[in-house]
Amino acid sequence: MRNKSLFIILLLWPAVSKAESLNIPSDSSRVYDLDEVVVVSQPKDTYRLRQQPLASTVIGRDQLVDHGMGDIRDVSAFVPSLAMPAYGSRFTSSIYVRGIGSRVNSPSMGVYVDNIPLSNKTAFNTHLYQTDRVDVLRGPQGTLYGMNAEGGLVRIYSKSPFSHQGTALKLGLGTAFYRNVEVAHSQQLSSKAAFSLAGFYQGTNGFYRNTQTDRSADKMDEAGGRFRLMLRPSAHWNIDFISDYQYVRQNANPYGVLHLDNNRVDAPSQNEQSCYQRNLLTNGLHIQYSGAGFIMQSTTSWQFLRDRLLMDADYSPSDFFKVDQRQLSNSLSQEFTIKSANKSRWHWTNGVFLAHEWLKTTAPNTFGQAFSQQMGSRIGNMIYGQIFRSLADRMGETAAAAMIERLGGVHVNMGLWVPSSFHTPQSNIGIFHESNIEIAEHLTATVGLRYDYSRNSISYDTSGQANMDFSIMGSAAKVKMVSPFVNQEHSSFQQLLPKFGLLYRWSNGSNIYTTVTKGYRSGGFNIQLFSDIIQTDVQNNLRGALQQAMEARKDIEVNISHTDEEYATLLEGIRFKPEESWNYEAGAHLNLFGNTVQADLAAYYMQIRNQQLSVFSSDYGYGRKMVNAGRSYSCGLELAVRGQALSDHLSWAATYAYTHAAFKDYTSNDNATGEAVDYCGKRVPFVPEHSFSLLADYRVDLHHDNFKAIIFGADLNGLGSIYWDEMNTYQQQVYALLGAHIGVQLECCHVNLWARNLTNTHYNTFAFQSKATGESLYFAQRGNPFQLGIDFGWNF
Repeated sequence: MRNKSLFIILLLWPAVSKAESLNIPSDSSRVYDLDEVVVVSQPKDTYRLRQQPLASTVIGRDQLVDHGMGDIRDVSAFVPSLAMPAYGSRFTSSIYVRGIGSRVNSPSMGVYVDNIPLSNKTAFNTHLYQTDRVDVLRGPQGTLYGMNAEGGLVRIYSKSPFSHQGTALKLGLGTAFYRNVEVAHSQQLSSKAAFSLAGFYQGTNGFYRNTQTDRSADKMDEAGGRFRLMLRPSAHWNIDFISDYQYVRQNANPYGVLHLDNNRVDAPSQNEQSCYQRNLLTNGLHIQYSGAGFIMQSTTSWQFLRDRLLMDADYSPSDFFKVDQRQLSNSLSQEFTIKSANKSRWHWTNGVFLAHEWLKTTAPNTFGQAFSQQMGSRIGNMIYGQIFRSLADRMGETAAAAMIERLGGVHVNMGLWVPSSFHTPQSNIGIFHESNIEIAEHLTATVGLRYDYSRNSISYDTSGQANMDFSIMGSAAKVKMVSPFVNQEHSSFQQLLPKFGLLYRWSNGSNIYTTVTKGYRSGGFNIQLFSDIIQTDVQNNLRGALQQAMEARKDIEVNISHTDEEYATLLEGIRFKPEESWNYEAGAHLNLFGNTVQADLAAYYMQIRNQQLSVFSSDYGYGRKMVNAGRSYSCGLELAVRGQALSDHLSWAATYAYTHAAFKDYTSNDNATGEAVDYCGKRVPFVPEHSFSLLADYRVDLHHDNFKAIIFGADLNGLGSIYWDEMNTYQQQVYALLGAHIGVQLECCHVNLWARNLTNTHYNTFAFQSKATGESLYFAQRGNPFQLGIDFGWNF
C-alpha cells in the first residue's frame, strides 16, 4: 500500500501547455516540427533538420523542463544511439554514439553552444538553463564541422531576449538535499536591441559516502551566469554577443569494489576523497549580414578553462597513489560562412574555420606509504636474494641466513615522486563547401567536401625522483635517483571529408534519404601514460643505482640520461593515430496519420579504421592510454516516434536504437603472459547495444481564473548491455529507469512534484579493472537511486 501511495504522489511536473505557449488551437491534434517552431540562427544549414539527409533529434524547452534534463547526460537518455554516462566527475565528459567514443583524448561528437564550438571535451558536461532547444545530429558531420564530429553533433541554443521578455524565478528542493535556484531577466530595449541576464546555483549532498573519510563521495555544487546582448541595427545586420561563466566543485570518482558474481558494488572506500573543480568562461560574438541572395556570418569565440582533478588513483583504503592534475586552457576560434538565400534549385554553403588551443597540464603523481613499503620490500627481497645465494654457495643455506640476520639483515625504504608538466597546443584549419541541388521536383542531391588540417604538439618536462634509504648487513647509505624526460614532438594530420546524399520528399513533408559520409577523430599524445613510463624506467635503473651505492658505501645521487632511441620508443608509446570512418546510411522522416505522428527511421553501417580505444596501461595499471584498435565496424537501427492525441491534451514520444559494434581486425599483447590476443568479433567496450526511451504527458485544462492546468507525466529510459572491457569478460545488463511528474499550472507560477528511478533500480554507469595496489580488483560507479523533489516557478 505504501508503494502504491508513493507512486501516486510521484508524478512530476507541469509546464505551460505547448498548445498555449505556441498559440496552437487546442481542438486539433497535430505535431509541429520543433525545428520550424523554435527558430534559431543557423550559419550553415539551408534546410530544416527533418528536410536534410541525416538522422536528427530536436528537444524543445518544454521537454527539457518537464523531464528534468539539466545537462547533455540527461538529454542523451532520450536520443537514439546516444549515451553520455556519469563517469566519475564532470572532468570526464565521454559521449558514445553509433559504436564510437572514448573516455580520454579526442571526443566522438562536437558540441556547440549558441554557434560557439566547445574545444575541450572537459567543457562538454555543463549545466543547461534558459535553453530554447537542443539539436542532436547523428552520423559524421565533418563536412561542415570538421574533426571530432565523427559520431555527430550537439547544438545547444539559449533563449533569445527578442523572443522572451520578463523575469523568471525557479526554486527546487529534493532528496539528498538537492537544491536549485535559477533567475533570469530578459528585456527588449527597442526594436533594435535586447538583452538577457541569467544565473543559477545547483547542488546536492550526493547519494554515497566514502567509508574511509565518512564524507559524501558524490557531493556537488555548481553555479554560473550568462549575459547576452542582441542588436539588430538594420534589416541587414544582426549582432549577438554571449558571455557565459560556470563553476563546479564536486567530490569525484565514487568507485566501489565490483563483485562480478552478482554485479553489486560496495560503498566507496578511499583513504583520500577525490574531488574536481572547474572554472569555465565562454565568450562568443556572432555577426550576420543578409544581402541580396546570400547570408554572410562570422563567429568569433574565446574559451577559458581552468580545472583541478585530485584523484585517489588506487581507489582503495591504502595510501598507494594519487594524482593532482591541473589544466589551464585558452581557446580561440574564428569561422566565416556564406550561404545562399534564394529560391533557386541550388542552395550552397561555403566557409573557413580557424582554431587554436593553448593547453598546459601539470599532473604530479605522488606515491604513498603503502606503495613505498611494497616497493621497499620488493627491492629488499631482491638484494637479500642476491646476497643469500652468494653466501649459500660457500657455507650452506642455514648458515647464510643466520649470518645475514646476525649482521643486521637487509632493509630498504623507498619514496617515489613524479612531477609532470605538459604543453599540448593544437591548431586546426578547415575549408568547406556543401551544395544542395534540387535535381527534380521532389529529389534533392547533397554534395559536400571539407579539407581539414590539424597540428598537435607536445612539450613535456617530467621525471621520476626516487629516494632510497637502505641498510645492508650493517652498511647504510642513501640513494637519490633522478630520471628526467624532457622533449618535444608534434604530429600533423590532413583529411578530405566528403559527403554525398539523396533525399526524396512528398508533398506532406515526408521524405526518404540515403547518405555516404566520411568522419574522423584527430590523433594526439597520451599524457596520462607517463606515470607508468616513469615507474618502469625507475624500476629498470634501480639495480644499477643500488650497485653503485653498495660499491661506494656512501650516499650518492644518480642522474639517468636517455638516448635518442629511448625517446623514439617513448614517442611510439604515447602517440596515437587519427580514427577514420565511412558511414553508409538510409533513413526516412515521415509525417503520419494526418500529421498527428512524426516518425524518424535510420539504418547505418560504419567502417572504422584505427579505432581509438581507451585502455589501462599494461605495466602497472596507473595510467590510461589511447590505442588504435585496428579495424572495426558498427551497424544499427534507430527509430524515434512522437505524436499528439486527444485534442493536443496527450503528447508522447518513444525511441529505440540497436547498435552492433565489434572489432574486425585487432590484436594486442596480454598483460600477464605477453602473448598476442585476437579480439576479432568481440564487442567494442562501453557502447550500449540497446537504448530506448518512452515519455508521455497528459494535460487537464482547468476552467478557473487562477488554476489553468494540471499535467501528469511519466518517462522510461534504459541502456544495455554494455561490455566493460575489450575481452567482453564482464558487462552491465539491460536496465530501465522510471520517472514521473505531476504539477499544477497557476496564473503566474507553477508547482511541480517529480521523481526519478521510481523502482530504485540498481545499475552501474561505469566499471573497470585495476591493478594499482598489486591486486587485480574490479571497481564500478553506481547510478543514482530513487530521488524525489519539488520545483516552484514564477514568471512576472
